Amino acid sequence: MKLRFKKMRTKLEEKVQYNLVSDEVDIDMNALIGSKIKLKYEGVTQCMSCNKYKKLFAQGICFDCFNTSAMASPCILRPELCEGHLGKGRDIEWEKANHVQPHVVYFAVASGLKVGVTRETQVPTRWIDQGASYAIKIAETPYRQLAGELEVALKGSFTDKTNWQRMLKNEIADYDLVEEKWELEGLLPMDLVDYMSEDDEITEINYPVLAFPDKVKSVNLDKVPEVEQQLLGIKGQYLIFDDNKVLNVRKFEGYHVEIDMD
Repeated sequence: MKLRFKKMRTKLEEKVQYNLVSDEVDIDMNALIGSKIKLKYEGVTQCMSCNKYKKLFAQGICFDCFNTSAMASPCILRPELCEGHLGKGRDIEWEKANHVQPHVVYFAVASGLKVGVTRETQVPTRWIDQGASYAIKIAETPYRQLAGELEVALKGSFTDKTNWQRMLKNEIADYDLVEEKWELEGLLPMDLVDYMSEDDEITEINYPVLAFPDKVKSVNLDKVPEVEQQLLGIKGQYLIFDDNKVLNVRKFEGYHVEIDMD
């Protein structure tokens, strides 16, 4: 079966449900856990923005689109730079649909405690993609730039990065997220405190994994285009194989891959 790698579709259930969806292909990845699968990169890449068959520059996007597409705007990584609410951006309609929308600032624990920003409709998808085991909303804002300001105010005290190796080894620190959340008020400027969320629900996330790796060996399809291993589980956007090997599906978005399943 041939497909173009895309970020796996997820659904929060007792164990997260993963589907690898591309064009006409829809693979239930949970059903493959415990089985041997073979992945073969065919040497072909296709831009996730313009869909042209081109060399990819970053994030599954070609160099031209990286400099012009709204999907690669600087405010994707730095929300505080967003100008969508001012009617500005690489694609105004895209900004309206994606960034001039309610956003959430959150705490998530995938290894340690991290702060992050996502569109409200991406909860809990964003947390699942990061491999978080539990998460809580900190604040809710009417658009992305405000959420970015809140995140910046907190970055001096909290990381905005996930230690992906520890996440995949399931080394999870223990935090009282409600307590951590409400200790933040003193760190925020007064004009941002009003956006604190009254929703103290903690979302717990469990992943379909038979065994976590003791060490983490990342598979690079550019160097090793063919992988044949037993699939032991999925966490975040990582396929976890035997022999401590892991493959980040999102890293290879846009790659054309053939997949064979026992």
